Amino acid sequence: MHYFVTGATGFIGKRLVKKLLQRKGAVVHFLVRAQSADKTKALRDFCGVSAARLLPVVGNLADKKLGVSAADLKTLKGQVQHFYHLAAVYDLGADEASQIEINVEGTRNTVDFAKAIDAGHFHHVSSIAAAGLYEGVFREDMFDEAENTDHPYFMTKHESEKIVRTECKLPWSVYRPAMVVGDSQTGEMDKIDGPYYFFKLIQRMRQILPPWLPSVGLEGGRINIVPVDFVVDALAAISHQKDITGRCYHLVDPVGYRVGDVLDIFSKAAHAPKMNLFVNAALLGFIPRSVTKGLLALAPVRRVRNAVMKDLGLPEDILTFVNYPTRFDCRDTLAALKGSGIECPNLRDYAWRLWDYWERHLDPDLHIDHTLRGTVGGKVVLITGGSSGIGLATAHKFAEAGAITLICGRDQDKLDAACAEASDKGYQFIAYAVDIAEEAPCAAFVQRVNAEHGGVDFLVNNAGRSIRRAIESSYDRFHDYERTMQLNYFGSLRVTMGFLPGMVAKHKGHVVNISSIGVLTNAPRFSSYVASKAALDAWTRCASSEFADQGISFTTINMPLVRTPMIAPTKIYNNVPTLAPEEAADMIAQACIFKPVRIATRLGIFGQVLHALVPRVAQIVMNTSFRMFPDSHAAKGAKTGDKADKPKLSAEAVALQQMMRGIHF
Repeated sequence: MHYFVTGATGFIGKRLVKKLLQRKGAVVHFLVRAQSADKTKALRDFCGVSAARLLPVVGNLADKKLGVSAADLKTLKGQVQHFYHLAAVYDLGADEASQIEINVEGTRNTVDFAKAIDAGHFHHVSSIAAAGLYEGVFREDMFDEAENTDHPYFMTKHESEKIVRTECKLPWSVYRPAMVVGDSQTGEMDKIDGPYYFFKLIQRMRQILPPWLPSVGLEGGRINIVPVDFVVDALAAISHQKDITGRCYHLVDPVGYRVGDVLDIFSKAAHAPKMNLFVNAALLGFIPRSVTKGLLALAPVRRVRNAVMKDLGLPEDILTFVNYPTRFDCRDTLAALKGSGIECPNLRDYAWRLWDYWERHLDPDLHIDHTLRGTVGGKVVLITGGSSGIGLATAHKFAEAGAITLICGRDQDKLDAACAEASDKGYQFIAYAVDIAEEAPCAAFVQRVNAEHGGVDFLVNNAGRSIRRAIESSYDRFHDYERTMQLNYFGSLRVTMGFLPGMVAKHKGHVVNISSIGVLTNAPRFSSYVASKAALDAWTRCASSEFADQGISFTTINMPLVRTPMIAPTKIYNNVPTLAPEEAADMIAQACIFKPVRIATRLGIFGQVLHALVPRVAQIVMNTSFRMFPDSHAAKGAKTGDKADKPKLSAEAVALQQMMRGIHF
């Protein structure tokens, strides 16, 4: 038995070819473009057959009679019993001209070629898209009843099938697969399409929300999904039966699902939050088109919409099909497959395989270098306060990753020690002694870095001062607030604003500001520190809005308590759960790699939400903790080494420390 297949190297095509070659004595001829001759070996390897059973025919869909040579036409004439036409543009986002060229004119050229070689039977693999956006149940004997075929993909699928029905002089059959996804046994898929477009959204939900949290989904219209192995098995089985001439077969799932059901099934497969409440997407249809067009005419609305769609990997037209109105009858297909053992599996039984394959092989993030070396290698990184604590740990991490690592601090001896430590490890720091809380030295420092390094690519505003003292103990210490603000707020601004012009000129740059969990929880005893960090947070939000179109991004890290020299004077922290500086450095590295707007712990976010929703309750909780923990004796003026400098905590205080890990008291 001799076969001819177009689209043989495609996702469905190569599986069909392999299936056909399993038949005894089968020989498959397939169309291949001259510039794609290398695909022949790959297809033979996939099918596991010799060159004698899998024969390439050079041609092109865009040419008359496929541009096949006269010699090949003569060789094939009268030899092919079954001709399968699968080649087509399956991309909803493809331009109309290319879809017409391949789907419509390409089908016409294929029909003429099949006639020229006197093929026995012409099998046209169409699509349920040929029905357009038909309202109701579309039967297998329906064609002209198609509605709303304005979209290029729907239109070209309908027109290509029409060519087969009206112009093909050979016995013909039409097959309309539903939305084809990966293999139900292996999950294998070759591209992101159909429901896969929503996988990134589901993945984000899983990253942000706990799996037990109920979520809201779209109910939407009907969507029909079939695995590629079912399509191939059904197509091969039906195409070899008798009495199929002039008939159409819907290769669809007899069950069918609503869009919301599909999202929920894949959410479960991804261990993401289950969608318990569905909003009918048809409600969006009540919004007048004039209102929608008017909103999209506004530049900010368009930019937000485009950014969200791009971030989630959703194509422009995807929302058009959320309310897909068509259901498909498949009684003829079920009758043809009766007794064959071939049936469409339930999506719930294989969705996990599709998700697993996507996450391992197709997730767009897999093709992005998310290593720190790939992000900062060869780039200039400045870390303020880099001679100790979080800054020093971060400097080591970035230097190891190949960054040109600049550190600054006030103490030359500490800077020299840090540079010596780096040299012992096989890399180097470039150190600058400067007090960024002072205007003139800071300006000279920024000017020098711009001159010697051409500015910076990554800026980590880490230098800071923390004072743990209750307000009632600070009535005569207003200078605490002034000096904290000078370094934490004005110092960071001086450095950042000094390097921003260079970043704007290069149209790239990233700034990481080390803030505090106290800004989210409004931690008592840290009024000067939290206020200075809150000011920096507010400035950063304003700057982010101003520079969003300049290629410059900002990340605020609401850092929990970290065991650094800054907290050493407060002995109460000796038994408090804290992060190691290296763990804090990991958070900064993630900020530079992924460039999120904010990095915060779940406890910090919970505290912020608590203050927003029930501020009185939040105040009571914080006041209780404030009274439970005393001021350190250092804050009260005691000298280091005094016996009183070893505060004792109640059992309740110790328990609260463990529960509220990372919040300063």
